[in-house]
Amino acid sequence: MLSTRHSIARASLSRSKGALSTIIQPSLSQHHHHQQKRTLLGLVHAIDKRVYRWAKGVLPPISKTENIALGCGTIGFDRDIFSGSPSLQHLIDTYTPKLSKEEEEFLDKQVTKLCTLLNDHDVVTKKDFTKEAWDYMRDEKFFGMKIPKEWGGLGFSTHAVSCVLAKLATQCFDANATVAVPNSLGPGELLVRYGTPDQKEYFLPRLANGTLIPCFGLTGPHSGSDATSLIGSDCVVQKHPQTGELGVVASFKKRYITLAPVAGVVGLGLNLTDPEGLLGGSGEEGFTVALLERGHEGLRMGPRHIPLSAAFMNGTVEGDDVWIPMSSILGGQERCGFGWNMFVECLAEGRGVSLPAGSIGAARSVVAGVGAYSRVRKQFRVPIAEFGGIQEAMAKAGSDGLITIAGGDVMNAIVDNHEAPMVISSVMKQNCTERGRRIVECGMDIAAGSAICRGDKNYMGNAYMSLPIAITVEGANIMTRSFQIIGQGLTRCHPHMSDLLKALQLPPSEEKTAVQTFVKQFHKIVGHGISNFFGSVSKGVGSTVSSAIRSKKAYKNGDDLLAYHEKQLLRLSNNFALTADLCFTLGGRLKFEELLMGRLADALGAIYLGYATLHHYHRRRGIDGLEALTEHAMLRLECEAQDALYSASENFPGPLGPLASTVMKIGCFPLGGLTRPYAEPSDDLTKEVARLLTTPSEIRDMFQEGIYSAPEGTMHQMTDLINALPICVEADKVATSIRKEKRKPNDEEANLIAKADALRDALIQVDVFEYATAEEAQPGYVRPALVGTEERFATLDKTVFCEAA
Repeated sequence: MLSTRHSIARASLSRSKGALSTIIQPSLSQHHHHQQKRTLLGLVHAIDKRVYRWAKGVLPPISKTENIALGCGTIGFDRDIFSGSPSLQHLIDTYTPKLSKEEEEFLDKQVTKLCTLLNDHDVVTKKDFTKEAWDYMRDEKFFGMKIPKEWGGLGFSTHAVSCVLAKLATQCFDANATVAVPNSLGPGELLVRYGTPDQKEYFLPRLANGTLIPCFGLTGPHSGSDATSLIGSDCVVQKHPQTGELGVVASFKKRYITLAPVAGVVGLGLNLTDPEGLLGGSGEEGFTVALLERGHEGLRMGPRHIPLSAAFMNGTVEGDDVWIPMSSILGGQERCGFGWNMFVECLAEGRGVSLPAGSIGAARSVVAGVGAYSRVRKQFRVPIAEFGGIQEAMAKAGSDGLITIAGGDVMNAIVDNHEAPMVISSVMKQNCTERGRRIVECGMDIAAGSAICRGDKNYMGNAYMSLPIAITVEGANIMTRSFQIIGQGLTRCHPHMSDLLKALQLPPSEEKTAVQTFVKQFHKIVGHGISNFFGSVSKGVGSTVSSAIRSKKAYKNGDDLLAYHEKQLLRLSNNFALTADLCFTLGGRLKFEELLMGRLADALGAIYLGYATLHHYHRRRGIDGLEALTEHAMLRLECEAQDALYSASENFPGPLGPLASTVMKIGCFPLGGLTRPYAEPSDDLTKEVARLLTTPSEIRDMFQEGIYSAPEGTMHQMTDLINALPICVEADKVATSIRKEKRKPNDEEANLIAKADALRDALIQVDVFEYATAEEAQPGYVRPALVGTEERFATLDKTVFCEAA
């Protein structure tokens, strides 16, 4: 019995142990699994933290100014390009440049009237406008176009201001520059946005009616394209020694300040410091804007620079230990240190609108004037418009002109949509001013001798000498192209970069959150790159096939034109976005790889302007010949983008450069040269575009929409050329018909040919002057070379070769 009970007990214990073992073994297994998982997660977290700390160490510190810049302005279509997925339809649906009836009337009446008051040659020779012209600009509120009507201004749209500036540029580039400053970066717009009630009430009506001409003092001898560094423009917060009033004492030396010699008020960029903490939490140290009127004690304004041959007012603004009360700080004390925000958000209009408007005016002038001249002017009894070299230059000027006008229209509409796109504005400034220079160079090459002899008949020379100024101001183009566009674009417009950078800037106390954000964004960047890689490969092959099978005449169908080129731009956007992702292999070294950034800026500019050109075609569709001109422009832009990307792939820098280069080449050009299908326009297309631009056509009418045309009976070279064109073209047709038919002209035909010949003879003449300087005009003046000749002859026995009969 006992033995039986022991057996039962052992069996029961055995079963209990088995059951316990059955329960315990999985628990042990699960525990081991969780432990492994925790170990793995810990390892991953440790790696993530090490990568984060490495990235934080590699990234150069971002200054306060750079941080503000990253948060200023807006992003929109530029971000779509960096994402690799821009939409033409979105661009069309969102942005429409338009003028109100009031704005159209101002262009037709006031702007035309101002142009009649301006003789470009006289302005450049005398280096100033007449008082009548200055008074008219003031009376008609040319300096207050952007100031709201409630303050006495015109309250015009950005597009209207652009159109005004472009039209002025077709008559006088100096008028363009003079009107541009108060309507872009003059203190007016800053006052509207940030001024105190007292400042608005005092300054805005006076700025609107021209009582005060404004200027903005930023650039100094040691602060050029990096003007916001404000080296040598310092102010210290102090209390006035007699009154105890809080203010600043400033010393500054500014140069290149447009309108300074005649300005009544200057917006002054200063670097404010507060060593004694007198601000008391209201305002802070940093870039600050002060408003000083001419006559302010210690302020020196008046001396002039003379930029090349230009006549617009430009000079210096200086002062030493100048007392400035807090009431003269733009926005008051609380806006101390806020100047960079003000400056950046208003800069989009100056860079992206005002400067390109000059190039738009140049484009219209070249197509209208030089296009007509090339038919009027004959060599070897043939209009020079029939020469291949002239056709090439004319077509380039025309397609660059279309690109510039289209880019300006979209940029204007973006700003009028209450956006401030910093990257697109930089693209517009750099790309359009450079194209403007090329356009005028083509015009100068075609017009030749008539374009280099100064005088009333020369409508090209002053523009030729003015465009390098536009290229230099508000950030030299070299810096804008090779640093700013991509440097700012990657950090501001890349869909994931901004959050990643913010994570890297967090203090050590927030490292856990920073690592999580960093890893999340880093994975997104990798995913973004992979997506763009495969998108580039598939679209590259597809675009190559569609390009290979496309007929050279396919552009004549507008729907096909839009569909084909949108497909190419989408492919190029994918290529660009992939390349932008690969730039992260450079880390903080990217900001020093300016050759790479310059090439990518070229690609980005070509892509944006390509979309703008298609946007323009969609809006203006129906103009006869627009398909050919748009095709010519798009082929050139696609070739520009392709060549820039290929050059980047051949020269990708950095330790991982060879790997990045290989990935880029496979992604962007998967079949090598076969997947680089874009080429310059064919000769046949070039000839067709040149024909449209040099004969009466709807394309010419489109370019002539925004130019100044002088009243009938007034001698005005460009107007006379435009009016002579149809007569000369018709006379050439008659003369050709007569030669073919081997007959004499009838009276009507003879009169037409004679009229055309007379016009030609008059319009190819250039100005001649009895003297070139005031000294030469003095009675008894003899040129030094002739004095020397007389002295030498005085020593000779024989003074003439042949005596007169």
